[in-house]
Amino acid sequence: MAARIDHLVTSGTFALDGGEWDVDNNVWIVGDDTEAVVIDAAHDAAAIEAALGGRTLRAIICTHAHNDHIDAAPALADATGAPILLHPDDLPLWKQTHPDRAPDGALADGQELEVAGTRLTVLHTPGHAPGAVCLHAPELGTVFTGDTLFQGGPGATGRSFSHFPTIIDSIRDRLLALPPETAVRTGHGDSTTIGAEAPQLEDWIARGH
Repeated sequence: MAARIDHLVTSGTFALDGGEWDVDNNVWIVGDDTEAVVIDAAHDAAAIEAALGGRTLRAIICTHAHNDHIDAAPALADATGAPILLHPDDLPLWKQTHPDRAPDGALADGQELEVAGTRLTVLHTPGHAPGAVCLHAPELGTVFTGDTLFQGGPGATGRSFSHFPTIIDSIRDRLLALPPETAVRTGHGDSTTIGAEAPQLEDWIARGH
């Protein structure tokens, strides 16, 4: 059976730079009836484990290390035995949330992960966070963008470890190069497509960010 994408929304708190905000996070599960990976283990390990429905969890992939995307990762890893994978540039952020538990493996630009016969290619897209990544699944016509690109524009860059010109460069160089029909499955909110977001993004790029 071909890989499919399951979607779960979990709720909790995003905390950074002394502030806290209530947030709803998208958790994406990619796999078939026997195995899967989780993209961003947010807030509720028990709910994510239930959504797996007994499938073998091959990896917990972190698009970045803001606490709302990784707070449930250690508990989910402990429950399933799956490794936590994170780009090493986000280790300083990770340690703010989990100082006594390191990730199990590193993500690298161009790395290919496979689950249920489907490839997920890691695209390093810094800007929202230094180690932010997107995951391109061409067979599924999808890119999982975490908080790098949303419906309506780039992710926030107003807090520590973030940089607006860098996120625009990442989107221009890595995401706008994808086919326009590619579905953009985001870390928060509704999905969109590369083509739907391209005109506004290209305008920003043309104006020098």
